[in-house]
Amino acid sequence: MITTSTEKFHSADFDKTPPTVTVHIPKQLIHKQVETDGVQDIYSAARKHPVFFVDLPSIAISMTIGGLNPSGRSNRHRHTYETILYVLEGRGYSMIEEQRVEWEAGDAVYIPIWAWHHHVNLDPDKPARYLACENAPMLQNLGNLALREEAE
Repeated sequence: MITTSTEKFHSADFDKTPPTVTVHIPKQLIHKQVETDGVQDIYSAARKHPVFFVDLPSIAISMTIGGLNPSGRSNRHRHTYETILYVLEGRGYSMIEEQRVEWEAGDAVYIPIWAWHHHVNLDPDKPARYLACENAPMLQNLGNLALREEAE
């Protein structure tokens, strides 16, 4: 059974919690060749590094492919959603608050909620690339609770 619902529940509706889950299969289950769709120009320019959005209908998690140009650096920023980065290629480090976390291809890095951070590519000749998985959509869907602040 496939259904869609925009019904909002309140505190007094606790007894309406269903005993089973209804499966909803969205129209789009794959985003082929993500990086051939092109970089998100405005978003990337504001953050000073290329970012490709993965366009899938997840309401709880997001995924992007990020890059750091040779010797590149992202803006220092923080956000209310947590992030896990998986480094696809390159080597560099992330400053998470005052802690320097060195990374290379194959490493995963955790960015805690509301921690100031930025990322640096140490290679002067090659770009670094990573997957970023975040729970921002879940927070957006709970009432615009996904916030981001840029420092520089």
